[in-house]
Amino acid sequence: MENNNNSFDQDLVYAIFKIIWSRKAIEREKNEDAEYSKPEERAGTSKRNRPTSANSNALKLSCELLRLFVTEAVQRAATIAEAEGGSKIEATHLERILPQLLLDF
Repeated sequence: MENNNNSFDQDLVYAIFKIIWSRKAIEREKNEDAEYSKPEERAGTSKRNRPTSANSNALKLSCELLRLFVTEAVQRAATIAEAEGGSKIEATHLERILPQLLLDF
């Protein structure tokens, strides 16, 4: 049942997650630095130093969710394009379906 040809690369998804986690950590550090004027006030925050990671099952699930999301977006945009008499999906078609798609997911 699993078809890896149509799925997103797990390494790519993990790399994207790591970039987002790194940015959030930097943002969090900036906010904490602004809140605390003395470094000794935040001495017990060991959670900051732990790296964030995802296990393989979470990555597989994330890849499948992304695949379903993109597939649904393309199908909805194609329906709009066909209704307008076009044979090609354009950015305007995606713009029209995105609000409802995001609400559905």
